[in-house]
Amino acid sequence: MANRERCIRVLFVCLGNICRSPTAEGVFRSKVAQAGLAEHILIDSCGTGDWHVGQPPDPGARRAAADRGLSLDDLRARQLDDSDFERFDWILAMDSANLRDIKRRSPPHARARIALFLPFAPRLDVTDVPDPYGEGNEAFDQVYALVDQASDAFLNELQRMAPWQA
Repeated sequence: MANRERCIRVLFVCLGNICRSPTAEGVFRSKVAQAGLAEHILIDSCGTGDWHVGQPPDPGARRAAADRGLSLDDLRARQLDDSDFERFDWILAMDSANLRDIKRRSPPHARARIALFLPFAPRLDVTDVPDPYGEGNEAFDQVYALVDQASDAFLNELQRMAPWQA
């Protein structure tokens, strides 16, 4: 593993950590691996709520990912922890409501940059990843498509920063 000071640590956050944020974790992890940067970019996901702690991603999220050759089966939901504000460089919210909650919980001198995920891909012209929980396959496919495009844009942003090349 590369020097952890030269790693970028990214945390994706939604409400329950079973739909949107594990999809983002899986998609982004795959793109980082394809770019050969897995030892430089560490990725995790969590939820602001505790309802699903320890559970695997929603079957709809797993199906949408599997249809595209990606497995989310090893992921398990966890809740945002106070230590996350120091452990991660980026905390990326899937929607505005969770962004407000994350910012409210953030300590005054948190290390992490807290932001919405989708605005990294402004051509999407949407800021919130819609919550597909309890919806059908189309909703999970839409989440996957949005996350896929935003992951490309965010990875490009991180590659421009490239602290591992310093």
